[in-house]
Amino acid sequence: MLICAVVPVYNHGGAVGCVVAALRAQNLPCVLVDDGSDADCAAVLDALAAADEQVCLVRLPQNRGKGGAMMAGLRAALGMGYSHALQIDADGQHDSGDIPRFLQLARAQPKALICGCPLYDADAPKSRRYGRYATHVWVWINTLSLQIRDAMCGFRVYPLAATVPLFDRAKLGLRMDFDVEVLVRLSWRGMRIVNLPTRVSYPLDGISHFQLWRDNLRISRMHAKLFFGMLPRLPLLLARKAAR
Repeated sequence: MLICAVVPVYNHGGAVGCVVAALRAQNLPCVLVDDGSDADCAAVLDALAAADEQVCLVRLPQNRGKGGAMMAGLRAALGMGYSHALQIDADGQHDSGDIPRFLQLARAQPKALICGCPLYDADAPKSRRYGRYATHVWVWINTLSLQIRDAMCGFRVYPLAATVPLFDRAKLGLRMDFDVEVLVRLSWRGMRIVNLPTRVSYPLDGISHFQLWRDNLRISRMHAKLFFGMLPRLPLLLARKAAR
């Protein structure tokens, strides 16, 4: 197995350096995807790539959204010969101390997708938790399974050979809807999802690109699209469920 990290970056110049340092401390090569960041953040990314030959920079000419950045980064990782990629956010919200646990599970189950299941601190807003739960219910309906415990956590390990071809076969969401949709569609294709509890905190730099109304509307549309996509797959999903 050859594992790298893919980090989508959009104006997180103040936090991404710590994330890269944590990844490199685990001897993980990094693919940084500059998703149309401003000049200050772009300069930080240039410096990180110049300082370490194991840090590769993929630059998108304009902002495409988290999903667009992740698809570009995962394609690049596969093209470089990596078999798996650890996705982690650039804002520092994910617990880098859990990276070894993700890698250990990925090596033990190389055909599975290892997906973070967030453990929030007591000060996490209830509105955020309730909103996530609504998405979880739709994911369980659209997969006829409780296999995916949290579809919105962007801390996960993808088997690239089974994941990247999906980008050419389905039109996935380019923004915050990507994390959810790619899991559901990989589950439809029979990929096993292994959930790993991990602590999540607020971004180190205080910057969040989640826009409440716009992104919730986009996610709602995605759930509707997935529901109607699930219906023709219903016999297969039921048969798979019965076989278990």
